[in-house]
Amino acid sequence: MVSTVFSVWAPQARTMRLLAGGRETAMDAGEDGWWHASPVVVEPGGTNIDYGYLIDDATTPVPDPRSRRQPEGVHGLSRTFDPSGFRWTDSNWVSPGMAGGAIYELHIGTFTPEGTLDAAAAKLGYLADLGIQYVELMPVNAFNGTHNWGYDGVLWYAVHEAYGGPEAYQRFVDAAHAHGIGVIQDVVYNHLGPSGNYLPLFGPYLQQGSATSWGDSLNLDGPLSDHVRRYVLDNLEMWFRDYHVDGLRLDAVHALRDERALHILEEMAALTDDLAAELGGALFLIAESDLNDPRMITPRNLNGYGIAGQWSDDYHHAVHSNLTGETQGYYADFDSLEAIAKVITDGYFHDGGYSSFRARSHGRPLDKSVITPRQLVVAVQNHDQIGNRAAGDRNTAVLGYDQLALAAVLNLASSNTPMIFMGEEFGASTPWQFFTSHPEEALGRATAEGRLAEFARMGWDPSLVPDPQDPDTFARSKLDWSEVGNDGHARLHRLYRDLLALRRTVPELTEPDFRNISVDFDEISRWLTIHRGNVIVALNFADSARELPIPLVGEAQVLLETAPILTFDGAVELPGFGSAILSGTRTAPN
Repeated sequence: MVSTVFSVWAPQARTMRLLAGGRETAMDAGEDGWWHASPVVVEPGGTNIDYGYLIDDATTPVPDPRSRRQPEGVHGLSRTFDPSGFRWTDSNWVSPGMAGGAIYELHIGTFTPEGTLDAAAAKLGYLADLGIQYVELMPVNAFNGTHNWGYDGVLWYAVHEAYGGPEAYQRFVDAAHAHGIGVIQDVVYNHLGPSGNYLPLFGPYLQQGSATSWGDSLNLDGPLSDHVRRYVLDNLEMWFRDYHVDGLRLDAVHALRDERALHILEEMAALTDDLAAELGGALFLIAESDLNDPRMITPRNLNGYGIAGQWSDDYHHAVHSNLTGETQGYYADFDSLEAIAKVITDGYFHDGGYSSFRARSHGRPLDKSVITPRQLVVAVQNHDQIGNRAAGDRNTAVLGYDQLALAAVLNLASSNTPMIFMGEEFGASTPWQFFTSHPEEALGRATAEGRLAEFARMGWDPSLVPDPQDPDTFARSKLDWSEVGNDGHARLHRLYRDLLALRRTVPELTEPDFRNISVDFDEISRWLTIHRGNVIVALNFADSARELPIPLVGEAQVLLETAPILTFDGAVELPGFGSAILSGTRTAPN
C-alpha cells in the first residue's frame, strides 16, 4: 500500500473535496487558507494517482495548481509524479554559470520532426560538436491544445504531455549534462494563458484591474499575495532542485507588477543564489526586460535586483537594421554603424536618450565598473524577432551568405553572451511562425485578429500573416535537418563551428570589462572595427571592397576570415560584406 498526502491553497473556498483514484474525500481547512486531505491509500503499483479538486458545490473537478502532470490536458485531472524516482547520472556536472559560452535557443515542438524531449535529446551530440555551452528551451509548461509557442501556459509545475512529460524532461537534462551542455529553461511568471486557467477559483492569484497586454497581472503585492509569491518561488526552486536545470530565462519581467520594498525579482535572485550554494554550480537567472534598467543586473549589495543576465534587444535591432536596411517601427533609431558601436561599448543603445518608437526618452546608462558584457545576452535572431515578424521569415529570406556570415561574426565574436536560434547556424530556410492550437474556435479567431493588430505599427503587409490556427503554420516552422549537409548550408555551419571554437581559445573575444573594448567606424565607407587587447574584429558593411585601418604593427595574423582578405602594415582590405578576426601587436593602447 502507498499513502499520498494532498494539500492545496484555496482561501476563497467554503468547502473543498478531493477526488483521487475515483474516490471523493472531504478536505480539512488548515491555517492561512490551506486545505488538507487525510492520506489517500492506493494499491501497490498505483502511485500515479489521477486526482482533482471540487470547490464548494462544484460537480466537475479542476486540476491542482501545482500539478506535475496533465495526461488528459489542462482541463483534465492531474496525475501525481514523484521527481525523486529518477536515477540521475550527472553527479560530476557543475554548472559553469554565465562565463561567455554560447546559448542555443530551441522550441521542443519544432526542433525535430517528432517534437519531443527525447527526440531533442538525440540532437545533443550535434550541439556539443557545434560548441554550444547552454541550450535554452522555450516554455514547456502545460498549455491547452497540442502545439503552441509555450507562452500560453496555465499550469507552471507540469511539463507539457505531448513533449513527453516530466520524466522525459529529466532524461533530457541528464543527457545534456552528459554531453557537457547546460540547460536554461524559459519560464513565464508575468501572465497565464487564456484557456485552462483555474487559479482564480482557488484564490487571488491575479490582480484585478492591473492588466498587461496578455491579461490580468499576477497578484504580487496585494492582499494574500504572500502565498502567490510563494507559488512563484516554489516553482523556481522546482526547476533547479527536481529537474537540475542550470538557469532560468524569465519572460517579460517588465510586466511583473510589484510595488513591495522587496521586489519579486530580487527575491528570485536571492533564492537562486541560496540554491546554488546548496546544490553546487553557478545557477543563474536571465531576465527578458524592455526597460534598459541596469538595476536589473546590478548586484544586490549595490541596491540592484541581482539578476545574473538580461536579453539585449538593442543589440539585435542595431545589427538587423544595418544588414537588412529595415527602419520601420522599433528599428527606426538603429540604422547606423554608430548604433552598433554604442551597443558594443555601452551595452544599451537607449540609455536615457529619445526613443522615436516610444515617443519618449528611454533607459539609463549602466555602470561599466559593475556590469560586465557577459551579463547581456545578444542575438541576431531569436524566437521573438523571427516569429513576431508578419511572415515569420528568417534572415535567410533576405540576406546572402556574406551578410549572414557578417552577422555571425558580430554575434559570436561579441564580448557579450551570444545566443543562436535553432537552425540559424546552418541558414535554415524554413520560417518560424506564430502558431497556436486553441480548441476553442472563438479564442482561435481572437488570437488571429489580435495578431494582425499587433503588426499595425510595424507597417507589415497583413496579407503575409499566416493563420496561427492553421496546422500548416506549425508544420512549416519545423526545422528541415536535411539542409545541414547541403553546400550553402554546410559552409555557414562550418563558420559557426569555427567561430565557437575560436571563442573558446581566444580570451580577448570574451573580454569581461566594457572599459577594455573600443570601436572605430566610418559611417560613409560603412566599415567598423572592434578592439580588445591585441585582437581586432574587422567588418565591412558595404557591398564592395573597403580598406580598413588596423592599429597593429606589421602583418596581422588572421585568426578567421569569412572571405579572402588582404593584410598589410596597419591596414586590411575586406571584400564586400566581408569580416575577419585578426591578432597582432598593438601600436598604441586604446
